[in-house]
Amino acid sequence: MSKTKQNDSFLRRLISNQMFIPLLALVLLAIINLINDPSFFKISVQLNNAGNAVLSGYLITILDYGSELAILAIGMTLVTAASGGQDISVGATIAIAGSAMLHVLCGGVARPTELATPVFVAFLVACLVGMACGLFNGLLVAIFKIQPMIATLILFTAGRSIAAWINNNELPIVPDPKFAYFGGFIPGIPIPTTVFIAAACIIIMALVLKFTNLGLYTQAVGINEKSSRLNGINPTFIKILAFIILGLCVAVAALIKVSRLSTINYSVIAKDIEMDAILAVALGGNSLSGGKFNIWASILGAYVIQFLTTTLYKFEVSSDALAAYKAIVVIILVVFSAPTVRDYMGRLGKQLRAKKEVA
Repeated sequence: MSKTKQNDSFLRRLISNQMFIPLLALVLLAIINLINDPSFFKISVQLNNAGNAVLSGYLITILDYGSELAILAIGMTLVTAASGGQDISVGATIAIAGSAMLHVLCGGVARPTELATPVFVAFLVACLVGMACGLFNGLLVAIFKIQPMIATLILFTAGRSIAAWINNNELPIVPDPKFAYFGGFIPGIPIPTTVFIAAACIIIMALVLKFTNLGLYTQAVGINEKSSRLNGINPTFIKILAFIILGLCVAVAALIKVSRLSTINYSVIAKDIEMDAILAVALGGNSLSGGKFNIWASILGAYVIQFLTTTLYKFEVSSDALAAYKAIVVIILVVFSAPTVRDYMGRLGKQLRAKKEVA
């Protein structure tokens, strides 16, 4: 094989790789920021509010907030692959799980002087609440055959009201400063705790996919539900399980979100975060209609979305216009990652190579 053909073959494999688009987006964002302001990549050591030396900089911010988005992207990927739809109630469910966790931590008192229960117990309650919300959505989708986006619209609409009702519309404040470690920094460790939490979630999910058939069954159900049933797979169970796993991811995100402020704002907490999670899945090259998926591409997509968000803030884009700018950029990236566009680019490349050989 000639060197030219080898290069063409390598280029085709590179472009067809599912990780190509999110990696390309990451490189483009890095170049834009490098040209605009090289100090964007500067990482320094500063003292935080607690007086601890921590790493600071735009890249640290991306790692910090991108990690909680990556956790949600894991669950959203499974839901998308299994059901062929998306859960738009993620932000509201975070509010519900976070409110339940605060209620248990503070013992139903708005201004307690000490914790009513250990953080671990409160987190377990948040996990149960998140799983219950996931089960509710999963039953509507798997049993009653309601479109995922319509089924999850119920909690999307009522979730924040439910969260406020749990604490009688009060805003409990956790009195223990150690609770802030989960969404901030552990003394003596300069890296955000969220990075370690996300790493733990990613490792657990990687082990689950490696040592169980969850990934295979999820893809089979998403590709062809009837065929998977004929092969002994229970599509109903797989769909419900995917929503329950997303509920667990939501509970972890709720722990981080509530920990950042040691309280909760029902109407603002995790607002529109479900859209970023869905965009992360799409940017990772995963089909939004279900089937084959790549968890790693979704995780990378989550950090790219956060990179984009941080970049827009760096360019002083107003918060009101942020969603519009982000949507334009992401639409372009998602369109280029679409199979039809890739096929067209592949055919165009073949035609150009053919003309070059003839010439």
